[in-house]
Amino acid sequence: MLSIWMGVACQAAYKRRKPKAPKLYTQAAEQGIADAQYNLGVLYDNGQGVPQDYREAVKWLTKAAEQGDTDAQNSLGALYYEGQGVPQNYQEALMWWTKAAEQGDANTQCALGMLYAFGKGVPRDLVQSYKWFNIAAAQGLSNAEEQRDAFTPQMTPEQVAEAERLSSEFWEKLRTDQ
Repeated sequence: MLSIWMGVACQAAYKRRKPKAPKLYTQAAEQGIADAQYNLGVLYDNGQGVPQDYREAVKWLTKAAEQGDTDAQNSLGALYYEGQGVPQNYQEALMWWTKAAEQGDANTQCALGMLYAFGKGVPRDLVQSYKWFNIAAAQGLSNAEEQRDAFTPQMTPEQVAEAERLSSEFWEKLRTDQ
């Protein structure tokens, strides 16, 4: 209950008193509250209320991501993808994005679709690309649907069927894991 209150209190403080937000987020983040760690990481990533510092962003985002925070996993994957605060590493981006995508994060699923479509850190795999785009599109992410449809003409009907099967298996696993 304390962690929920601290997260809400920190968010409210940021909206009302932006100058105090870094201090409040730091206090809560040091207590291990994932929401505060994520928000502090975002402040450092964007240079909001603190000097922009990608290494500090990575530090706090990693702490939140290791606790299963999908927003932190997505942001951390992006930093590894871009090489901000860490050496560029598509494999690390893939690892963090996969963790968030497997928890149902549509934006991260779309990012994975792009990795597989262009072979960044993984062999180019249009079946996996379609699968992740399709899963994100099913959650209403319109650009995922557009991306899926843009790559579909490059696939055989068998590949599309396999990707559809993998999408269905993902949803079934997600339902049974909850």
